[in-house]
Formats: sequence, C-alpha cells, structure tokens
Amino acid sequence: MKFATSNSLSRSGHTRKRHIATDTLGFLLTVIVTAASVSDRDAGRDLLKALRERHRHIRLVWADSGYTGWLVSFAHAALALALTVVKRSDDTTGFTVLPRRWCVERTFAWLIRSRRLARDYETRTDSAQALTWWAASITATRRLARGGAPTSCRLSPATPAAA
Repeated sequence: MKFATSNSLSRSGHTRKRHIATDTLGFLLTVIVTAASVSDRDAGRDLLKALRERHRHIRLVWADSGYTGWLVSFAHAALALALTVVKRSDDTTGFTVLPRRWCVERTFAWLIRSRRLARDYETRTDSAQALTWWAASITATRRLARGGAPTSCRLSPATPAAA
C-alpha cells in the first residue's frame, strides 16, 4: 500500500491537496482532500486512521518523503502499521523514478484524466473527495471490464459488418 499527495488549484484561487492510499495495482483504497495549508503529516495521520478502519489486513505502507518524522512512530505505535518512507538520494539531480512511488503517481495520472479533477471546481473538500472516488470507480470498472489490463482511451476503428 502506498500513499502520496497531489496539488490542484481551485477556481477561487485556493490550492487543495489530495492524499490518496492505493494498493500495488493502483486501485484507490482511501482518499482525503485538504487545504494546502494542512501539513502532509497531519493529513497523513487522518489518512492512515481511515485506512486502518476500512482495511484492517494491511500491515506495510510505503509513503512519500513528505510523511517523515513523528508519523512513522505514530503509525507503528498507534495503528500497528509499518510505515516505510521512500526518499530520493541526496546526490540525485533532475527526475528519477522512485521505487514504489510510481504506482501512486500512475493512479494520480488516471484520476486526472477525469475532466472534473483536472481543475478543482468544487468549493467544499467533501465534494472534491466524492469526485475523486467517482473518477477512481470509472477507472476500476474499465480495468475490470477489460480483464484488468489498463488500455488507452482511444476507440478502435469500426470494422465493416459482413453482408
């Protein structure tokens, strides 16, 4: 299980953060939408609590480097979760693919394909959270209908019917 954040700009000029937890296949497990002023650790605490309530079987969690510090000990002591933080090496410059982090980034990319999530039109965080669930359900049902393999959104050309 992995979790990370994504920022989006709302129409009123306020920035929001989407904190999501996914499984290794990219299916959404938990989502929390907060204002950008909320720290990642505070939102991560709420996300881990919600994750523990809904999915009691999860034991190992990989997280982004924004969730370091006291959150690791809180997850271990209070929630019985092994929280492993995936960090970039200090000597790395530019873009690098981090292990386990790409699964969450892929899920964010699938979610952003929904037009309503590309820009945050909602004024309330609970409606933005509901739309995130909606976009994830569309992705999940398409993947399940196609046998689990994600494919392109392009339609295949129509084949002429045999006469």
